[in-house]
Amino acid sequence: MRTAYRCRAYPDEQQQAVLNRTFGCVRVVWNRTLAARQARWHQAGEGTSYVETDRALIAMKKDPALAFLAEVSSVPLQQALRHQHRAFQAFFARRARYPRFKSRRSRQSAHYTRRAFTLRGGQLRLAKTSAPLRFVWSWPEADLTTLDPAMVIISRESDGRWYATFTIDASDPEPLPETGRAVGVDLGVTHFAVTSAGEKIDNPRHLERRARSLARYQRRLARCQQGSANRVKAAAKVARAHRKVRHARADFLHRASTRLVRENDVIVIEDLNVAGMVRNRRLARAISGCGWGEFRRQLACKCERYGRRLVVIDRWYPSSKTCSGCGYRLAELSLSARHWTCSSCGARHDRDLNAATNILAAGRAVARGSPGDACGAEVRHSGSSRVRSAAKQELRPARAGIPALQGGE
Repeated sequence: MRTAYRCRAYPDEQQQAVLNRTFGCVRVVWNRTLAARQARWHQAGEGTSYVETDRALIAMKKDPALAFLAEVSSVPLQQALRHQHRAFQAFFARRARYPRFKSRRSRQSAHYTRRAFTLRGGQLRLAKTSAPLRFVWSWPEADLTTLDPAMVIISRESDGRWYATFTIDASDPEPLPETGRAVGVDLGVTHFAVTSAGEKIDNPRHLERRARSLARYQRRLARCQQGSANRVKAAAKVARAHRKVRHARADFLHRASTRLVRENDVIVIEDLNVAGMVRNRRLARAISGCGWGEFRRQLACKCERYGRRLVVIDRWYPSSKTCSGCGYRLAELSLSARHWTCSSCGARHDRDLNAATNILAAGRAVARGSPGDACGAEVRHSGSSRVRSAAKQELRPARAGIPALQGGE
């Protein structure tokens, strides 16, 4: 299992100059290679292999106009080509969007493999630099002197902060002890998450809390002249404000996902179409500020790592409109209706808690391998022998829930 340690780095002036030059060379190699790929595809309809891009890099270094490419380590340049090749593989496999050109205003990074750095006695030395790179190690449980990283990533964020990331190949951790509990999780905006156990996790709304200060910084940035030093300072302030929001959100998501993984053996969530939901201009900011996609990614990673099971049910399953007691389904339920009464059994439902209970029931059907598990059909609700038919769901394009991420199941 590959894991990573990310910590703050404090390069001196000479190291900053070398690293900034490396970032620029990585950007040039990436952009020129991407432009050549696109031109070849449009003109001849042919793709480009990694071997061909490697040969093109050798030709670029021989070009007198690009002689500065030889002033930096060749390892980050070759890694840029490998990353672009994998990016196109992910694009053609429909796992990612089309690779884009790199900008000097965004996050910059350089990847160093073992032949371009040394880590001895806790001191990190990079290729083309004379002094060790100073960084702050923040993990007392990990011994830095015995660390054997496979790669070191040096990055500079838009706000000017430097980071060093050490990626290592570690052994799989011991699975967490079983708790005998399963939970359904309904994600929302009013409450970030409501569980089938009745717990409501409040939405901290980190972006909304800093909306006024962000707007003020961006107004100052808009008034600055293009290319001026004041504009660079104003852009750094905007980046720092966004960094605080990003880090606060990440900390909240990690705490919430870790607690769910520790307390439950099975976690059931919905396959939300976040990309489609943010097209609603009235809810786009609120939905984006929740971080549902990152929360699902963290749950999947931690469940796989600690021997838990994550079940994702189909997005078309009407969890909010279905009575968790008898299985009766409403024809319509507006988003503003937070409570409703079942006309079949008379039960009074909290919208989110009822949805979480139905999500858990559908997840158990998926775990049993029910023939209707793709759309939540064949779910037997508590207190009733009524089983919901899937006849009306067969015409909709539905995808089966993600099976267990635990190995061997």
